[in-house]
This record gives sequence, C-alpha cells and structure tokens, in this order.
Amino acid sequence: MSHRLLIATHNPGKVAEYRSLLADLPLAVTWLDEIDITEDVEETETTFVGNAILKARYYAGISGLWTWADDSGLEIDALDGRPGVYSARYGGKGLTDADRYHKVLAEMAAVPDEERTARFRCVVAIVQPGGKVDTRDGKLEGLIAHEPKGSHGFGYDPIFHVPSFGKTLAELDRRVKNEISHRAEAAAKAREMLAMMLSEAEGNEE
Repeated sequence: MSHRLLIATHNPGKVAEYRSLLADLPLAVTWLDEIDITEDVEETETTFVGNAILKARYYAGISGLWTWADDSGLEIDALDGRPGVYSARYGGKGLTDADRYHKVLAEMAAVPDEERTARFRCVVAIVQPGGKVDTRDGKLEGLIAHEPKGSHGFGYDPIFHVPSFGKTLAELDRRVKNEISHRAEAAAKAREMLAMMLSEAEGNEE
C-alpha cells in the first residue's frame, strides 16, 4: 500500500530534492501547489523545531495527509544566534538575498576571524494524519566570510565559508553542497524515521 506524503513547500526545487531522496519508499510524494493549497502559515515560533512542527501540523490538518515540513536558517555566534529563525526575512520585507547577507557582513565587520563561527541548521518535522509528530535535525558548521564569493546556491551561501573545503557554499558544486548540507543531514535522518513510521503503519493496517 502506498501512502501520500505532502511536502509542505511552494518551492519546486526543494520538492525535486526530496522526491529523489524518498524515491525508494512506498510513497506518492506531492506538494502544496500540486494539490492547490495556497494558504501560507505564519511562522510564529522562536525555534526551528517549533516552526517545522507548526507548518507540518497546519498542512496535515488542511490536507489529511502525512506531511513533511522543514525549517532552517543561519545561526551566527557573534550575533547571539541571529538571524536564526528570521533568516529568510532578516532586515524586513522587500530585501533580496544579497541585501540580507550584506547586512550580516556589515554587522560582522569588526569581528575577528576566530569569532566568526556559525552554523546552518535544519529541522524536519513529519506529522501523521492522527497528529503524531516526530522531528530530526541537521547542521553544518562554518565561518562567516569577509566578502561574498561564488555564484551557486542561494540565501547566505556566498558568505558561509566551509573550512574543510576552503570555499563558501556558493563556490561548491551543487552536488557537493547537497551531500554536506544541514538539509541533507536532517532529510537523511528524517527519511530513516519515515521508513520506520511507514512499516509501523502498514503493520497496524494488516
């Protein structure tokens, strides 16, 4: 028996990534646009895990489907963890990705190299139609560069330096980034969790 899994996003790139990751599970993967859900939920929680659960519960409630939602962002130690859950809207509405990372660079201007530590975090929440929720998380440690480099990626990738590669995320090949990223780690753990959930559900239905 195949279950339907709703990926709670309007981003087709993210859906494609998750579809390939989940390809060998007994799942029909769908996403918000495909089933005509246009509502956006306001992310009012102050943690990644809180927002991921909020989104997953909201869209599971509307759709009646198993629902996978994630929340992610950049935590910078010298900025007391900012931009954190506000990464996508840091500095207010109407800013571009470049506006946001230049704001961060300006705030970090006087911070010495050894104090420029940061990490990308991602939390995946999976909610079953009955309301049961589980989460998994991933992170990628790095440093905030002094200037943007690279043309791949999006968001804060051009200023996030990965010491083991000696490059920013935006300078790395997309394939490499997808192997080491915070989202890849969280998604791989969530995939294992989902496989166990599915086998439990199948057992309960027999």
